[in-house]
Amino acid sequence: MSHVKDMSLAEYGRMKIEWVQDFMPALVAIRKRFEAEKPFAGKKITMSIHMEAKTAFLALCLAAGGAEVHATGCNPLSTQDDVAAGLASMGVETYAIHGVTSEEYQQLLIEALSCHPDLIIDDGGDLLDLLSGNYAELGDHILGGAEETTTGIHRLHARAKAGLLPFPMMNVNDAKCKHYYDNKYGTGQSVWDSIMHTTNLLVAGKTVVVAGYGYCGRGVAMRAKGMGANVIVTEIDPIKALEASMDGCRVMPMDEAAPQGDIFVTTTGCRDVITRRHFEKMKNNAFLSNAGHFNVEVNGVELEEMAVRVFKRRNDIVGYELPDGRVLNLLAEGRLVNLASGNGHPAEIMDTSFSVQALALEYLLHHAKELDKQVYEIPQAIDDEIARLKLRGAGLHIDVLTPEQEAYMAGWKV
Repeated sequence: MSHVKDMSLAEYGRMKIEWVQDFMPALVAIRKRFEAEKPFAGKKITMSIHMEAKTAFLALCLAAGGAEVHATGCNPLSTQDDVAAGLASMGVETYAIHGVTSEEYQQLLIEALSCHPDLIIDDGGDLLDLLSGNYAELGDHILGGAEETTTGIHRLHARAKAGLLPFPMMNVNDAKCKHYYDNKYGTGQSVWDSIMHTTNLLVAGKTVVVAGYGYCGRGVAMRAKGMGANVIVTEIDPIKALEASMDGCRVMPMDEAAPQGDIFVTTTGCRDVITRRHFEKMKNNAFLSNAGHFNVEVNGVELEEMAVRVFKRRNDIVGYELPDGRVLNLLAEGRLVNLASGNGHPAEIMDTSFSVQALALEYLLHHAKELDKQVYEIPQAIDDEIARLKLRGAGLHIDVLTPEQEAYMAGWKV
């Protein structure tokens, strides 16, 4: 039985779910095939993923393929209660409530796993943590799963290296149709949508410090430059740092960037990227935000320890007054700013990411018996299929090599 905040919110939640479908042509095409073929008939799927409209549509696509879907969130602040109610009203067992405590959040995850699923979708690794620990018995039927975040993949590889991965997992995050578009263009737009909506302040002319220059960091920096910001990038990878420099960003350590920044955005997936020694140097009214999965990149514990006063300034903004009178502003409790205080990535972006999720589960269903307890890359054929569906939905066409061109490319003669 679903566990949501208020079923009276369902009508508006359904409207939001129906809205995004018009902008997700690849997933719509996959859903139509799933409806006809029923690849998941008789299977149970538990998905822990940000509970918003695009996610809900993914759940409905899997249900259309015959699955019994149990959906829960993956972050206490990213759940949209109207969408959770709407999804529950559309026949998907849903366990998600905005703003729950850590203990309540874990209980919702356990409820979603109590069906003893055959397949899982994880976002950050919280389901796998439970299934690898005190709730291993709930995974007694699992064939495998899929993980879509950079942070989650790091955790999966660490488990696999230690021999502690309980079943095969598909690396959705590194699929081309995921990180090429989702991490760069999706994060780039949704982070700034959220920051601008939450602060209602100008970006042009400000100094923006972006920590990390992977695909997410590139997207955030690109959008900031496009809006007239002066962008500083901090990095630990010399190759990425050089790329940032050639893209027109200033590159320096966080210790040097801290006193210069007006807005800070962390995109590293690591902990303690911004800490006490950085807070001590920052400008009055600097803004701190995070686009990584967990709220550990900006050290909120140290910030609170330093503060003489902690107070709400606006929705999703908490001010920390320091002994010298400076105030530092933390957005969305240091959680994923684009989801905790926004609507997440645009539907067109999540179309490709969630298409990868859907086809990754179908692949697992057919190949699980051949796979070891390791992390597997998404086959190129799946990426290609999704890209073709997306192009077709956009009314775009591409060239095809002639037999002569194929022979030329495969040989060494001119």
